[in-house]
Amino acid sequence: MQTILDILKEAGGYRPGLYLKITNESFMELVIEAVHEPGPRGLPALSVAHYGEQNGDAMRDPEMCFELEPDGELCPYYYRNDYVGVEQWSRSIHEGQHITHRALFIQHVSFAKVWDRNIISQGYGRISPDRAHSRLTPSPFHHGAEIRGDPCVRSTP
Repeated sequence: MQTILDILKEAGGYRPGLYLKITNESFMELVIEAVHEPGPRGLPALSVAHYGEQNGDAMRDPEMCFELEPDGELCPYYYRNDYVGVEQWSRSIHEGQHITHRALFIQHVSFAKVWDRNIISQGYGRISPDRAHSRLTPSPFHHGAEIRGDPCVRSTP
């Protein structure tokens, strides 16, 4: 998700409480938000989502959550699409152990690559003052989950 990393850099980088909403008249708004709890390996986490609306309810189409790796890469662990009723965890902590559902994880990495290309082709790649709204809210961020299990598979282009 190089496009998301580029947007984050342009917005001043990751920080607890980060919230960016980028509007685009032709497409659903794109929201990039720091997750209050760390990801499954205890690393800072981001939610990236397109939001639509159905019957007055906000609908994720889709939402993916990523851990921000120490080397700056984004590593997916969660996918959700409210319109089709799908919620998937490809990496999680179960009874203190880091668990990876490898086939699902590979699907998440693959989808993230396609979505990244779509995000850039839809014009979300640059934040302009008239399209981006951000707020910084206090957010307790707790580190400390023990890292176990498989390391993240890199999502190279």
